[in-house]
Amino acid sequence: SGLYDGKAVIFCDAEDSDPNALKTIKNMYNYLNMRPLYMNAYNHDVHVAYVSHISHISSFALALTVLDKEKNEKNIFDLASGGFDSTVRLAKSSAEMWTTIFENNSENVISVLDTYIDKLNDFKYAITENKNEQVSHLINKANRIKKIL
Repeated sequence: SGLYDGKAVIFCDAEDSDPNALKTIKNMYNYLNMRPLYMNAYNHDVHVAYVSHISHISSFALALTVLDKEKNEKNIFDLASGGFDSTVRLAKSSAEMWTTIFENNSENVISVLDTYIDKLNDFKYAITENKNEQVSHLINKANRIKKIL
């Protein structure tokens, strides 16, 4: 199995593309066993804000938090497990590229950030107030992602 087997590739506004160029690109992605999705540019920008952009922002923010709070880099290295490493992996991404992406999709990114901050505040409140049932409920609700991914 290849690196791209079953991975999604998005064609935005395909009907506006040159048919021969589109055929060439489709053949290339088909050769890589990728799964084509078709949508307009607006829907693409909304969806990637939720499934891509917020993941990068979360990773950048987590890395910054740890770097601010944990001054001993050896502790970070020694104590960080696979979960932490996989969570901050995206924080190693290009600042130049992601600054441009956030700028070009700022309206959707801000909307996603607002929702994400609300969810973080839900956790903060429940933990601060020792509302363990509410914490458990939030985690169980989040676990529904297992059915999708």
